[in-house]
Amino acid sequence: MRIALCSDEPYPVHGTVRSWLEEHGHQVVPFGSVAAGSASGDCDQGVFFCWTGTGISIAANKISGIRAALCSDPGQAEGARVWNHANVLCLSNRTLADDLAKEILAAWFGAEPDGRGDSGVDDLNAVEARHRRTSH
Repeated sequence: MRIALCSDEPYPVHGTVRSWLEEHGHQVVPFGSVAAGSASGDCDQGVFFCWTGTGISIAANKISGIRAALCSDPGQAEGARVWNHANVLCLSNRTLADDLAKEILAAWFGAEPDGRGDSGVDDLNAVEARHRRTSH
């Protein structure tokens, strides 16, 4: 799987994340602060960083085709994939330790979107479609 990896600035935990992704058979595609490659189909998913993780998740969610989730623990990561069909994992440079990063990545990549999230995703898609119609 091709994974977009981006951050507004480098932090030591990025090496841990990149190594984990590569060790698990993923091809890492490095980008700057926002990776449009995740939305264009050049990458299958993304792992995005900023100081808090909030700014990058807000920016990423403005790109059509990206469903970004800020996750600070493995349960959030798994839930974001299963129930929200998220395709971009957003993480905080400030709070993320190496061991926790690995646990979050394992949960994220170990989970797949499934039917349990379909109604919620339908609701999210309806909000997005309604906004696109009214914002032009």
